Amino acid sequence: MFERIHASFALAVSSWRVLHNNKRLIIFPILSGIACLFVLASFLTPLVVFQEEVQKLNDNNQSWVFFVIGFAFYFCNYFVIIFFNAALISCALRSFQGENPTLGDGLRAAWSQLPQILGWALVSATVGMLLRGIEACHEKAGQFISSILGSIWTVMTYFVVPVIVVEKLGPFGALTRSLSIIKRTWGETLVGKLGLGVFLFLLALPGIALLVIGALLLQTVPAVGIAVMVVGGIYLLIDMAVSAALDSIFISALYRYASQNEVPAGFDSAMMRQAVRTS
Repeated sequence: MFERIHASFALAVSSWRVLHNNKRLIIFPILSGIACLFVLASFLTPLVVFQEEVQKLNDNNQSWVFFVIGFAFYFCNYFVIIFFNAALISCALRSFQGENPTLGDGLRAAWSQLPQILGWALVSATVGMLLRGIEACHEKAGQFISSILGSIWTVMTYFVVPVIVVEKLGPFGALTRSLSIIKRTWGETLVGKLGLGVFLFLLALPGIALLVIGALLLQTVPAVGIAVMVVGGIYLLIDMAVSAALDSIFISALYRYASQNEVPAGFDSAMMRQAVRTS
């Protein structure tokens, strides 16, 4: 177990090198974040502007309207995330072959799989709403059950986006294929994620440290404390984009090895075999 976690940490470092050599990959998580903010604003703005109408709907117990709005928000949000993730994974997979893909290459690849991405966004939104409904049924038990089911769903869908990008399957075909890869690798990919998690935590530590130091300085030197906290906040925002890019690169590498038994360029074959043992 610890050997595999160590190997997966080494693979996380390899993912970092891939990102360092293809810095434009970080643009996709940034675009995804900006687009998600636009989606949030597009849903919140009408609710704020038409507060009286919203209150009337609530008073008249027309909860189905809020359900439809919530589902539409989930769908749009998932679509944005999946679309840009597919673009990033497409570029990562091409970089493993020694290519130097551009931002346009990734966007075109994602656009070419638009029906599959829309289908998977619809499935993801449906599951998201169901988990939200379970969570709302009972404050504590609902949250516990929703958390467990959400974790299982995350495992089941681990390779769905790479499958959509490479094998061009629909949502249910991609889910079935993702499950078969997870089963064939005996869940070793889940152990591999632990190493990546450690790497991402270490990457976030400087930003967390800056926030703590800034908070301590607020009591003695407020101006300096605020400045340090702002720097820490900016660092963590950048770290979020970097972490998202690294996660997609990592998944792409595991998918390539687990599905095709090929070690991606830039990754150590011994470490890959140790981190992911296929049947």
